[in-house]
Amino acid sequence: MSVVNRIRILVISFVLLSLNQVAVSAESAPRIQTWKTDNGAKVLYVYAPQLPMVDLRIVFDAGSARDGKQAGLANMTSTMLSKGAGDWDTDALAERFDSVGAVFSTSAMRDMASLSLRSLNDQKLLDKAVLTLQTVLTQPRFDNKELARMRRQMLIALKAQLQSPGAIANKMFYRALYGRHPYASPSLGTKDSIKTITRKDLRAFYKRYYVAGNALIAIVGDVDLRQAKQLANKLIGKLPKGQPAPALAPVAALKKAEVLRKTYPSTQTHVLVGQPGLRRGDADYFALYVGNHILGGSGFGSRIMKEIREKRGLAYSSYSYFIPMRGLGPFQMGLQTSNDQRDEALALLNKILRNFIKEGPTEKEMQQAIKNITGGFPLRIDSNKDIIGYIAMIGFYDLPLNYLETFNANVEAVTAAKVQDAFRRRIHPDRLVTVLVGGNAPQKNVK
Repeated sequence: MSVVNRIRILVISFVLLSLNQVAVSAESAPRIQTWKTDNGAKVLYVYAPQLPMVDLRIVFDAGSARDGKQAGLANMTSTMLSKGAGDWDTDALAERFDSVGAVFSTSAMRDMASLSLRSLNDQKLLDKAVLTLQTVLTQPRFDNKELARMRRQMLIALKAQLQSPGAIANKMFYRALYGRHPYASPSLGTKDSIKTITRKDLRAFYKRYYVAGNALIAIVGDVDLRQAKQLANKLIGKLPKGQPAPALAPVAALKKAEVLRKTYPSTQTHVLVGQPGLRRGDADYFALYVGNHILGGSGFGSRIMKEIREKRGLAYSSYSYFIPMRGLGPFQMGLQTSNDQRDEALALLNKILRNFIKEGPTEKEMQQAIKNITGGFPLRIDSNKDIIGYIAMIGFYDLPLNYLETFNANVEAVTAAKVQDAFRRRIHPDRLVTVLVGGNAPQKNVK
C-alpha cells in the first residue's frame, strides 16, 4: 500500500473516531506522567488512544521577554526555525511534513516560544515527521536570504499595525503597564529593531535559549510510555544541556493612575483600562477567574456587557480579562465606542469595576458563573490539541500535575466573599492605566 493511501485511510479513521472523542474526554481529566530526559528537558505525557494521532509541543523559555535591547528577536528566531534546516530549504522542509500528513508550526509569545507537530501515529509516517522536527530543532539554517524576506514581511506587518487603532492602543497599554520591564517589549519588534537583527543575532539567541535545560516537551496521543520516552529523547537528545533562562525581574505595581490619549482618524475610540494583575499559579487565581467571569469575561452574561451594550447601547463589544503569565500579566477592560460616547462609556466602565469591588458578586451570579465554568470545562479538554495546550502550560509554569483533575473543585470552592476579597486586594481603581485611541482624542501624554 502506498504512503498516500495509508495516509488517506488513517485520516478517515481519525474523522470517524473523533465523533466519539468528546464523550470519552469529558468523562475524566487526562492522567499526566512526567520525567526528565538525560540532558535535562522536562517531559509531560498523556496517553490518548482514542485517535491514531500524536501531538508534540516543545516549549522554550524564549519569548519576547528575552528580547533584551532587540525587540522582535525572539519572534524572528522562532519564525526562522521553519525557514530551512539541515539540507532542506523552506519549501523542502514544508514538503517533508506535507508528504506524511503532518502539521508543523512555530510561535512566540511574551513568556515562551514553541514548536508544535501533529502527526498520524503510523510508525513510518511518524518517524519521518519526528526526524524532520529534530532537524529543525538542532540544525536551523537562518539563511540570510530568508532573513531578508522575513524582515520585509515583518516591516509590512508593523506598518499595517500603524493603520490599526486597536494595535496602537495595545502597544501603548503594555508600554504604560510595564515601563522598563521586559514585558513592555513589543513582540513583533519595532521598525528600527527589526532592521538591525542579523543572522549572528538569531544564532546567538538560539544557542542561548534553545537548549534542553530550558525546554519542556509535551506529548499527547496514541503512543505508549516507552514510545513517548523514545520520542522525547529523539527530539531533544542532540541539543546541548545548557542552562535555564534566568528569572525575570518582578513586575512593579503602578503607583498612580495614568491616561494616555492618541488621535486617530476614526469614528470610534478604542478604550483599554487596566493594570498588572495575575501570575500563573497565583493563590488568588480561581477567585479572580470566577470573579472576572461575572465582571466581564462571560460575554452577554457579564455585568460589563449587560450595562454597556444591552442597557445603553454604548459599545458593540465590551469585556474584561486576566492574562496570567510568569510575572504579573495584565488585567484589562476594553471597549470600542463612537467618539461622542467615549467619555460616557469610559465613566460607566470604571463605575462598574468600582461597584463590583465594593459590593462583590451576588449569590445568583456566583451560582450561574460556577455552573457555566464547570459545565463547560469538559469541552475545553475534548481534543488532543486542547490537552497538549493545557499540559504545556502546566509544565512550563510548574503547576500541579492534578491541575485539570482539580479544576472544577477549585472553581466550586470559590465564594462571593473570596471573590470580593481578592478583587479588593489586587485591583486598584485609583491606579489604573487608561488608553484612548481614536477620533476626538486629543494627542496628550503620549510617549
